Amino acid sequence: MRVGDEDRQISAKELERLILDKNRDKLRWDKEICKKANINDISIERLTWFLEQAGKNYHSIEGSLDKLGLLRNGKLLNAAVILFGKKPQEFFPNAKLRCATFATITTSLIVDRQEFEGNLFYLIEKAEEYILKNIHIGMRLEGLRRIDVPEIDRDAFREAIINAFCHRNYYEYDSVNIAVFKDRVEIRSPGSLYGGLTINEIKVKMVSRRRNEVLAEMFHEVHFVERWGRGISLILEKEPTADFDVVAEIFTTSFKRKGADKGGLVERLVEGLAETQKKILELATKNQRVSKREMAERIGISTTAIDKNIASLKKKGILKRIGGAKGGHWEIIGENQSPDDKIQLSRR
Repeated sequence: MRVGDEDRQISAKELERLILDKNRDKLRWDKEICKKANINDISIERLTWFLEQAGKNYHSIEGSLDKLGLLRNGKLLNAAVILFGKKPQEFFPNAKLRCATFATITTSLIVDRQEFEGNLFYLIEKAEEYILKNIHIGMRLEGLRRIDVPEIDRDAFREAIINAFCHRNYYEYDSVNIAVFKDRVEIRSPGSLYGGLTINEIKVKMVSRRRNEVLAEMFHEVHFVERWGRGISLILEKEPTADFDVVAEIFTTSFKRKGADKGGLVERLVEGLAETQKKILELATKNQRVSKREMAERIGISTTAIDKNIASLKKKGILKRIGGAKGGHWEIIGENQSPDDKIQLSRR
């Protein structure tokens, strides 16, 4: 490589980038033909749902896919299969989502692990559900209505999820991963920033480059993304403390958990309690509107046993119910006290 007046030996990384830049349009995973798939592998339900959301008419599976630009010479593109396939994981083992919840701020102790396989719309839905299930949910009043308020803005982490599936490197075997820690939620996507972009450029200059143009266009059709690439700015508008990083070719979006202090409250209150009662407090802290039936299902005991443990918690002055069974919610007593008062309460 010529640098100034002298020649410098190019590094392997620089050589790889030069080759990729020169052949960028030829190396689009989503534009490649999926050689083993055929029309029978496409889900008509998922395709018609997409067309309805996009305001388009359905003709036939083949005709509709052709109009969407997802066929080449009658053959399915990879994008068609991973978006609308009945079982895209049979063709792409990385059509997968891995989720885990950890007890602390590190990966040393895992408390829950789940994996999902399927088309991208299904995986996006499951990623959103998993985060909502494992973070704290508060509420606010709008007139007479109670509105659930997650500790991390829902639009912000949904945007990060969509970006992870839209812009990931599908040549990599790895999956999109969701990691819920005590103090944060991380959304990890295989593949560093595309086109040589830097973290500063996407945050400050709001520049966007699309690795998977077909996928991005399909997401745009159903209003999942904008052509202007405002995803990062939307995330920062909703969650200004959100952070972005690239380590070992993995792009990570990290959100701080505002309810982490509530987790500390529960830890102080559960001292000396039975294991079931600890789990009830944890569930009530994550979701103030969780029902007794949901508690029973999550913990694996009867609703009668739930009633007995809740009665015990109420008697100890730790948990109370505000409102009725349908419109009410749980409150951890002592939530507005000082940390010292909470500790004393937990030792009664």
